Amino acid sequence: MARGDIGTQATMANYGPLEDKLVVLIGGSGFLGTHLAQELLNRGARLRIADRHPGRAIRLRPLANLGQIQFHRCDVSNRASIAAAMQGADSAAYLVGSFTGDLVALQARGAGWAAEEAAANGAKSFVYVSAIGADPEADSSYAATKGRGEELVRAAFPAATIVRPSVLFGEDDRFINMFAGYIRDLAAVPVFGATSRVQPLWVDDAAEAIAETLADPELHGGKTYEIAGPEPVTMIDLNRRIAEAQRRTRPFVIVPDALAAFVAMLPLTPMNSDQWKLLKRGSVPSGKLPGIEVLGVTPKPLGLFLDRWMTRYRKHGRFGGKGPNLAPR
Repeated sequence: MARGDIGTQATMANYGPLEDKLVVLIGGSGFLGTHLAQELLNRGARLRIADRHPGRAIRLRPLANLGQIQFHRCDVSNRASIAAAMQGADSAAYLVGSFTGDLVALQARGAGWAAEEAAANGAKSFVYVSAIGADPEADSSYAATKGRGEELVRAAFPAATIVRPSVLFGEDDRFINMFAGYIRDLAAVPVFGATSRVQPLWVDDAAEAIAETLADPELHGGKTYEIAGPEPVTMIDLNRRIAEAQRRTRPFVIVPDALAAFVAMLPLTPMNSDQWKLLKRGSVPSGKLPGIEVLGVTPKPLGLFLDRWMTRYRKHGRFGGKGPNLAPR
């Protein structure tokens, strides 16, 4: 691959085992996928973004050198579609995740097919992005199908790496920004699962960790990692921190678990029953599996970013005061 004239010395220094290798990202147009794509482009990899809506990742094109990135329409419920996407792959990552739709097809069966096709094409590394708490016997469809996906991937590609992240955050996420919107717009903010703990991980740290596993299958193949940020936080504390970063004062109403479970069963609510079960359980590492530090990544805390990211949610933007005592309602 010709690097052209745009590579700097800093970028060139990052090139390594993935240089010129074709990495297929199934589900690569999503939140994690686009950040992982940028990490892999910096490492000199050639990318194929395989997704039902590959056009959503078109903004990555200016970041790539000529011929470094491809966009391929892929339906993971169709094995032939996966096989076409995997042609010539040196490495692959399966990033598909959802709380709605046919989760068996999306998170389990499709992952198994992708692993089989990667093996058939002689791929050296395969990563399945699962989730903390994945378990085929879980009462949550999300966690159960992620667990089943792990089993199918292992059966098809024994040297695959399983990565179980906690909740991912980033400036363009749907997690922190969802709560930020509620805090900006509501006079009183309901908090579900107030004492549940999550350990948010910056999406770029997750991308770096996954890239490391793709780059060194001899070291990381066949292993399972739980990756999370440096600090656990309860949901009530997370909401309070977001409000403080917005320079807002808000009363928080802790929703009893029984009421939360009922609300989650109703249509047109922001959380379904599966998501409630996951929230209630929390998302922190078990401590029984290697973590992100083993992959050479020191995760950055949410506090490093929150104040800057919440600027756009303040009443007067960057002129919204310097501290909580100046907080507009």
